[in-house]
Amino acid sequence: MSELVTGEAVALELRPARLPSRALAVLIDLIVAVVVYVAVTIAVVAAAASLDDAAQMALSIAAFLLVLVGGPIAVETLSHGRSLGKLAVGLRVVRDDGGPIRFRHALVRGAIGVVEILMTFGVVACIASLVSARGRRLGDVFAGTLVVRERIPVAPSGFVPPPPPWLAGRFSGLDLSAVPDGLWLAIRQYLTRMHQLDPQVGWTMAERLAADLAARTGAPAPRDVPPGAYLAAVVQERQVRESRRAFGGTAPAAGASAAVVPGGAAAGMQGGYPHPEMRPAGPFSPPSPQPPVSYGGEATGVVERPGVPVGEVSDGPAPTVPSEGRPASGFVPPA
Repeated sequence: MSELVTGEAVALELRPARLPSRALAVLIDLIVAVVVYVAVTIAVVAAAASLDDAAQMALSIAAFLLVLVGGPIAVETLSHGRSLGKLAVGLRVVRDDGGPIRFRHALVRGAIGVVEILMTFGVVACIASLVSARGRRLGDVFAGTLVVRERIPVAPSGFVPPPPPWLAGRFSGLDLSAVPDGLWLAIRQYLTRMHQLDPQVGWTMAERLAADLAARTGAPAPRDVPPGAYLAAVVQERQVRESRRAFGGTAPAAGASAAVVPGGAAAGMQGGYPHPEMRPAGPFSPPSPQPPVSYGGEATGVVERPGVPVGEVSDGPAPTVPSEGRPASGFVPPA
């Protein structure tokens, strides 16, 4: 992925186009432009047969500039960086900050493209694209643009089971602004894999994540709600708020729908989440302070498990923290 950063310090996951796809797009554009240029030249020669040689030469130069130079500039400007060749290959020209290009960007790219593509038969453009780390030719460098891929395969994401319907709207008053993205990702990873974990290990992990989430929101986690269901309900509340912010209040209310998790009843699940009977044996006491682990630059109380790669969840027996003699969650969020 490209390491593009906008003016608001937002990293953009854009994949720059490489030389083969760009060369194919340019070839398609050149074929179309040459066909149009030949047709325009024939029409100009037929219409200017009675003119002198100087006038015919002037018309030929005007047709060249209009079709082979002005045409690509106009197409990229009007289509916001998608010519016929780029549309066929799935590419687009964008600014360095990821925004759509304007006329001045297309003008610089087209003017320099005459030299590095038409006059040198693409040799200069190929060399510059191979040398550049992001596959940019000279026109892109001077114009401040980048050709990116629009058709990127999307990896299937894990299914996050919805919370029980009776939790609908219960956490609508929580302040979620202090919850870091790393903790959200850790909670989502747990929810997508909780049915693959040992019940007691999964319960312990859910309690630890629920304690971290409650510490960030400033409101204690309810004791009458299983920790997994509490995490799912808060995640759904966050999704509802994001949807309302994006679509202007047309998002459905939290808990409006619930899905049945296959095999949940057989595995001892209640509403798709661990039943309270799966709580580890012995009286439950709130987690005591643990060595801090960073969630996106902020410290929390999740303990790292030795030998488990960062970003993975181990479903084996939970280790024991030597200083406290109780099982740790074994869950480590991605760095």
